[in-house]
Amino acid sequence: MKTNKTIHKILGIAVLMAMASTVAQAEDLSQFIAASKIDGQIRSYYFNREYGAPSLSTQKAFSVAGLLNLQTAPFWGGYGVGASFYTASGLGLNNMNSANLDSTLMGSRQSINALGQMYLQYEMPKKFLIRGGDQIINTPWMNSSDSRVLPATYEGFYAQGTPVTNWNIYGARIYRWKSRTSSNYFRDNLYYPATYNGDTMYGGGSAPNNSLFPQTNGALALGTSYALMGAKAQLWYYNYYQFTKMYYGDLNYTFKTVSGLDPFIGAQYVREKDGNSLLGNVDASAHGLIGGVNYVNRYGKGNASLAYNAINAQGNNVYGHGAIVSPYTVSYATDPLYTTSMIRGLVELGPGHAWKVKLTQNFLNSRVLVMAAFARYNTYYNGSSNDTYLDVTYNFQGRFKGLSLRDREEVAAGGSPTFNNGAGGNTGHYFSYNRVMLTYAF
Repeated sequence: MKTNKTIHKILGIAVLMAMASTVAQAEDLSQFIAASKIDGQIRSYYFNREYGAPSLSTQKAFSVAGLLNLQTAPFWGGYGVGASFYTASGLGLNNMNSANLDSTLMGSRQSINALGQMYLQYEMPKKFLIRGGDQIINTPWMNSSDSRVLPATYEGFYAQGTPVTNWNIYGARIYRWKSRTSSNYFRDNLYYPATYNGDTMYGGGSAPNNSLFPQTNGALALGTSYALMGAKAQLWYYNYYQFTKMYYGDLNYTFKTVSGLDPFIGAQYVREKDGNSLLGNVDASAHGLIGGVNYVNRYGKGNASLAYNAINAQGNNVYGHGAIVSPYTVSYATDPLYTTSMIRGLVELGPGHAWKVKLTQNFLNSRVLVMAAFARYNTYYNGSSNDTYLDVTYNFQGRFKGLSLRDREEVAAGGSPTFNNGAGGNTGHYFSYNRVMLTYAF
């Protein structure tokens, strides 16, 4: 792709010029190196999927991964270069039979190696940032989906400005992306098949005739956020080229008190409309409400919440009868709807109603974090089901600071006759998903 080659050529020239400008004096070079940042993570993940349906086999996967990040010190008054290398391996321990392998962890291969990030940026701290190249981008509906050994990353441009304190303006133009199980960048998204154009993009969604889709032109995202006292608001516009146009807003308010109990409320809205989508006629609208309380008790900080979402049903001539089109989160379950669970939500299940109750509690001076949740989904076309969730994280201290052990378990049960995932593929059967994650951040 011409754009990709141009971006990387500019990055290469920038690196060479930066080195030339600093190598001239050894003292300047040593200061430049000392001011640069190197960090990363070592991850060991084990996933286990058990189906209540007798016809479906248990699926497992193990992986050890390394993520190494480099960010140079600023040069020429604010320019910088960043790079990240990602590697993951199953160490030959995985059963590669597709019926027994959880391919969502790292695809259908024994290893992945990727240059996940390589970008040039210009930054005026707390005022302005513009970045071009391969990078992590985190916006509500286009994000890193970082619940596997490797995050999703994007190729393109990202900018953020802060005209006044607490007011931010965002913009992104994405040309290609690298999924969580891919080793390179491709002009596709989660509505394409897993092996489209040589990609190894597993764990995505599905769409009619998706193997015949032309390559996508990527996406445009424009957004703004503002915070004032206990209120926070954000508005976003997404143009997923060839797929849909999305408008998204979220507003929440926390009532600050001195009692140790701080109630909060929030509302969100999604609207999509595109009659020329590759998926057909897209016409979707959704809304959500959330309420709860942040608190401090003798064990530590915590919060409790009750949330509700609804996606309106449309006619038979509309894609998914009114389903939300989300090219970079569908089936990843990383969208911002309040009721989305670990393994799915209304984006995956389609039009209907959902509610979710969630409790979070810290223990032992925040060494232990426990989250528990229960979600109920009542859909028009995929039956009714529920998800029960438990999440426990232990953060080590002292000489082992940076090491954490996390165990996530979700059990889905109920009827989903056409969705074929969360309810085990058959009405009345359960689906249990356990994820054990050991991470060391350095």
